Amino acid sequence: MAASIYPDYPPDLTPEHRKYLLSTLNDWSIANGLAVRPSSGLVAEDSAFSSVLAVTAPVTLFPSLFPKNSFNHARVLQQAYNTLYVAISRNEEWLGEVIQELVEVDDFIAQLWEIHLAVKKEGYVQDLSLGLFRSDYMIHVYPSTPTSTFQIKQVEFNTIASSFGGLSRQVSLLHRHLLSNKCYPEHTCLIPHYQQISSSIEQLAEGLSTAHLRYGDSKSSTPLPLCILFVVQSPERNIFDQRHIEYQLQTLGHTAFRLPFDLITTHTSIPASNTSRPLIYTPSYSPSICYEVTTLYFRAGYSPDEYTNSAAWSARLHLERSAAIKCPSILTHLAGSKKVQQVLATPGSRHLERFLNNPDILDHVRKTFSAIYPLDDSPAGKEAKIIALDPERSKGYVLKPQREGGGNNIYRGNIPPFLKSLGDERKWRGYILMELIEPPAQRNSILREGVVKTGEMICELGIYGTCLWSHGAVGVDEGILHNSEAGYLLRTKGRESEEGGVAAGFGAVDSVLLIDTDEMEAGK
Repeated sequence: MAASIYPDYPPDLTPEHRKYLLSTLNDWSIANGLAVRPSSGLVAEDSAFSSVLAVTAPVTLFPSLFPKNSFNHARVLQQAYNTLYVAISRNEEWLGEVIQELVEVDDFIAQLWEIHLAVKKEGYVQDLSLGLFRSDYMIHVYPSTPTSTFQIKQVEFNTIASSFGGLSRQVSLLHRHLLSNKCYPEHTCLIPHYQQISSSIEQLAEGLSTAHLRYGDSKSSTPLPLCILFVVQSPERNIFDQRHIEYQLQTLGHTAFRLPFDLITTHTSIPASNTSRPLIYTPSYSPSICYEVTTLYFRAGYSPDEYTNSAAWSARLHLERSAAIKCPSILTHLAGSKKVQQVLATPGSRHLERFLNNPDILDHVRKTFSAIYPLDDSPAGKEAKIIALDPERSKGYVLKPQREGGGNNIYRGNIPPFLKSLGDERKWRGYILMELIEPPAQRNSILREGVVKTGEMICELGIYGTCLWSHGAVGVDEGILHNSEAGYLLRTKGRESEEGGVAAGFGAVDSVLLIDTDEMEAGK
């Protein structure tokens, strides 16, 4: 881990000042939906209160320092990353070759691919796809040259259920409120115009709105009212994050509903006689009124834990074969697998050139890659196996499966015994070995469920992107109907924490105070 930056930030709080700050923070958060449902540690899941109470979401007390150049660079790159993953999802042949390396060792990936093949055989009826993406980065400082310039390095690219777009805007507004109302002690960095408000709620809703409008008229034999359908988990602690986007859609004049993934086939249908295959949603509370779904926004369906029986897989197939615009489609979901990231980022790989034809953009994207290796029988894979089994060399790496959400990765010295525990070496192909990013630390405090923890923290920046495209287009930039950067998310965790997922219990939502790189490097 790189050295701490700005050791005099944030300013110290007296007990009375801290009490005032926490009181103001909690009241503003609950009043403005910067909240989550309480965990089972606070309220039992079977309690009548578990679905009606709200607590302040895990947040930092202070906004975190972030280098302005790196922040702006990540934002500028987002449209290029959108274009890259659009091109990957369109190239079925290339994507299929990558996925075939996983189907024998990863049943979840194999089942998703089978759904694509089944729908392809029947014939897709919807050519448009929507992506609400998020590219995650950390600032990297090379341990061998700690005085070198900060660089952004990509942690991962998310193509499904890219969360916290709602809370990211709210936490930036919280910190702006605290700054503007003099809730902090004076400090040279605590200046309102240094702090950035995220536009994620408006921009993500705009992406969904664009797809909704592009769907066109009802395809039902008797025209039906149109809606956007959020496919969600139940219960969902992070419901307010999703509600902010839903409510923004309503301000744009659109109708949006939520439906748990396990109730898909109960409340949606596709008329057998309609070759256009419109997806019809019938609300449980109003069965006499039906809606035609223009756009499916998946906030569920990304984890194997959600596919516990054949009915769950039938539900995903049911949605994929419908005329609704998927966010994401199966192909786009698969494009976000760690294996694709590895194929692009393995040192010496030339696959990126297949998808990006602008040399300058290609170079900027490649510079955000950390070295990532397969665990197969290729030359790179054989070298990676040696590293992964070495107790010392493995300390500079993280082992990642093909999974979304926090809590799945294996770090440093835990890698060798974990791989040995898998037994059959063929199972190793389901993982990638990634060089660890070494971010600088800074002091901050995290409030989680009423408890404040203070110490050295590290930050992970996510840049959202929205993109609507036609799968049938051929050229890299052809058929892209909408492509935009869509705000940011900052997540902060304790310096010694390996994982960073807020919903998984590892971090907190945060906002950025942009300062010049020279100022940050002076504090290293």
